Amino acid sequence: MQFETPAPPPAARRAPTFQANPATDARQLLGALLPPRPALCHVLQAHARLAVLGLATARVLPHLLAALPRFLPGAASCSSYPLSLYRRSDDSSAFASNHLIRVLPHPLPLSLFPRLPRRNPHSFTFLLASLSNHLDADPTDGSSASRFLGSHVHALAVKAGAADDLYVRNALVHFYGVCGDVGAMRRVFDELPRVRDVVTWNAVLAGYVRAGTVGHAREVFDGMPVKDEVSWSTVVGGYVKEGELEVALGVFRNMVVQGVRANEAAVVTALSAAAQLGLLEQGRFVHEVAQREGMPVSANVGAALVDMYSKCGSVAAAREVFDAMPRRDVFAWNSMICGLAAHGLGQDAVELFEQFVSEGFCPTNVSFVGVLNACSRSGLVDEGRWYFRLMAEKYGIEPEMEHYGCIVDLLGRAGLVQDAIELIEGMRITPDPVLWGTILSACKRYGLVDLGVTVGNKLIELEPAHDGHYVLLASLYATAKKWDEVRKVRRLMSSRGTSKSAGWSLMEAHGIVHKFLVGDMDHKDSVRIYNMLGMIGRRLAEAGYVPDVSSVLHDIGDEEKVHAIKVHSERLAIAYGFIVVEAGSPIRIVKNLSVCGDCHEFSKMVTKVFDREIIVRDGSRFHHMKEGKCSCLDY
Repeated sequence: MQFETPAPPPAARRAPTFQANPATDARQLLGALLPPRPALCHVLQAHARLAVLGLATARVLPHLLAALPRFLPGAASCSSYPLSLYRRSDDSSAFASNHLIRVLPHPLPLSLFPRLPRRNPHSFTFLLASLSNHLDADPTDGSSASRFLGSHVHALAVKAGAADDLYVRNALVHFYGVCGDVGAMRRVFDELPRVRDVVTWNAVLAGYVRAGTVGHAREVFDGMPVKDEVSWSTVVGGYVKEGELEVALGVFRNMVVQGVRANEAAVVTALSAAAQLGLLEQGRFVHEVAQREGMPVSANVGAALVDMYSKCGSVAAAREVFDAMPRRDVFAWNSMICGLAAHGLGQDAVELFEQFVSEGFCPTNVSFVGVLNACSRSGLVDEGRWYFRLMAEKYGIEPEMEHYGCIVDLLGRAGLVQDAIELIEGMRITPDPVLWGTILSACKRYGLVDLGVTVGNKLIELEPAHDGHYVLLASLYATAKKWDEVRKVRRLMSSRGTSKSAGWSLMEAHGIVHKFLVGDMDHKDSVRIYNMLGMIGRRLAEAGYVPDVSSVLHDIGDEEKVHAIKVHSERLAIAYGFIVVEAGSPIRIVKNLSVCGDCHEFSKMVTKVFDREIIVRDGSRFHHMKEGKCSCLDY
């Protein structure tokens, strides 16, 4: 039917106009009315516009259905509209039925599926996708029931003759992988070797990675006829998930060498691996790859870069990335606040937290871990107590163990040990042994032997297999020169089959990671390293350095204690740094344990006598040493 519409006013003439022709293609109409990625409100507005123009016919309704956003939230609030569109349509084609399945939230597609008048193989694909997405969103919500329903859909697909369709098989492989049923996943994959594409292979890879069997994933990966960027990023992520960080970085580097374009997932995952290892050169390489490929600094990439540079000892580079980010989300802010705190820049972290709040962001529990840690590292007792109260009183965040850990550490380091104990005893949750270990460290620092012995024995009862508690208690006795008690603790430790964790230090040089143990003689350059260490020791002795052997837990002569200390792993790493790191560049070291007091003094003296910068990441923080001073302020 033809009809006329009045001419639009001048200001509205840029809006799309249509001829009143019922045969006008619905896709063309919607293409003019809808943005590329419409929200529900856009579809509703387009429907209203078509109704005003008299074009909201039953033939158009299925195309409106197709334009709806996938997996609308809230079954009660959002499902009535697509259902009304479908019911008012005179199109009972599989096209309309499939799009109804696609947009309805779980579990409506399953209940409606038997009553749909038309189906095709894509119907099963959309139905399985609905189940998989539900499990992805909440793996604990009736996963066994969802697995049963998925198996039922699989049986229906076989009965309908649709199970040989490539897209249905890909959906089945993905579904069983999400369920964690790798046996069923592999059976579907192996049934029809000729009905596969790269999506099928990638689904199997992802299923094995999700199940924590990265070895099987690697076997599949190595056998793939064609690999794309998703294949590579999945394997990188699998190795990171299993803690094989150096292997993950090796896979990423191999991907780049083979000319495969890294996607955002691979970059973010590789940055995480470099961050956990503290390897700046590796992290820089990943960053350079992203820049070379013109990858935009999205919120995810930016947060990963900030985290990597912070954990690799280059907090200035982290701040540079953070300040240049076009859009910063809560994760980026938290990474920067926590990074500043770990580097001892407590006041900067507090100021950034205040800026974060002033820009309208709502702090999370991680935000408060960062700002409380900043206060702890910098001795900001009043500020720490204030933020601890603010967290619950203003933002309704109940303190978790990490928050209590920060505030107990803050009070213990400030000598307020009794206040820290009262806080622990008044906690609403059961304190973990780490908090009492923090108290024991404070007792050692301030010479509170009797209290420390009580706490130490309590810790050993709580965690008899934890070596650190025995070492701290023995160290407390050693400080008081109670050698008989030291021997008792060591015998108790031995009788329970507990041994002290071996300390190691990592240093990266020219793309190669070098690992040193105490007294290590296995390095290929051991002779040069020990000669260099001897030269450093002589120069420091001339400058007045006297070893502090109080950390040695053996009743032996001072000369033997000096020898035991001077071959600690970080000293070997420093000596090797003198050999391979050019003057003017900092020597960067990553340790698994805290730096002992004498090695800390030794390292500071090295920076003063030799005018070198040393950056050490130990088990709890960063130490930036330069000109005889450390960023931790010996706190």
